[in-house]
Amino acid sequence: MAEDAEPQDVAPKKSSKKPLLIGLILAILLGAGGFYATWSGLILGQKEAHAVEEHPVDSLPAIAFVPLDPLVISLGSDRESRHLKFTAQLEVNAAYADDVTHLKPRILDVLNGYLRALDVAEFDDSTALVRMRAQLLRRIQIVTGNGRVRDFLVTEFVLN
Repeated sequence: MAEDAEPQDVAPKKSSKKPLLIGLILAILLGAGGFYATWSGLILGQKEAHAVEEHPVDSLPAIAFVPLDPLVISLGSDRESRHLKFTAQLEVNAAYADDVTHLKPRILDVLNGYLRALDVAEFDDSTALVRMRAQLLRRIQIVTGNGRVRDFLVTEFVLN
């Protein structure tokens, strides 16, 4: 056991940097090769993704737009008076555009009556415009008759 206690002055063997250098060069080459293969479309099929497929275009339905006169509506009580500037258009079947244009005074009356009856607090809700569009569209369809008005498009909605 006395021999085991002797200090050994042997220097540790230095490892070679050659494998590390070879590994680094291989990693760079493989990375560059992978980049080129992806960029050129050899893998992941990019060239196929750029192929343009010709689809026949559907023709638009026969529609027309009937613009409604702008409305300025006072909301709330005298102290808290606010105004709503409202402009809209009606999407109608083209065959009925003249009929709907003829009924514009009735449509404006329905719009004015509905918007005047709303409480000012209802405008603060983020979904208020969606609800109002649905309500107004239904009322307009009742006035004009079924099948004439397809949609109600709000083009200006300013509350001050």
